Amino acid sequence: MDGLAGKRILVVEDESLVAMLIETILEDLGCTPVGPAASVDEGLALARGNAVIDAALLDVNVAGRQVFPVAEALAARGVPFVFSTGYGEAGLPDEWRGRPTLQKPFTEDAVQTAIRAALSL
Repeated sequence: MDGLAGKRILVVEDESLVAMLIETILEDLGCTPVGPAASVDEGLALARGNAVIDAALLDVNVAGRQVFPVAEALAARGVPFVFSTGYGEAGLPDEWRGRPTLQKPFTEDAVQTAIRAALSL
């Protein structure tokens, strides 16, 4: 867990049970969850706001909308992020491939590995 302790991770996830699972995993890793945001608009508000965000975990499909505007806002701030999707990296548009991607369903180890990859730890 070294290197992850105290990291503030934005969570954009519309399914409340999945969001709670992610929050628990992040807390177990010593991270502080930010959010969770249950919509793209909430995610954008957090991504564009003044909150300290070290990295983010973004569900690709949030309440029927794609999360890419949030990814763009985070990229503009230099905040690394991980996409979360049931389709894996193959389900991403070409311009977003190559980013750390977490395939659902995921394990705690997979979340840790993806966040470490995003943070280059």
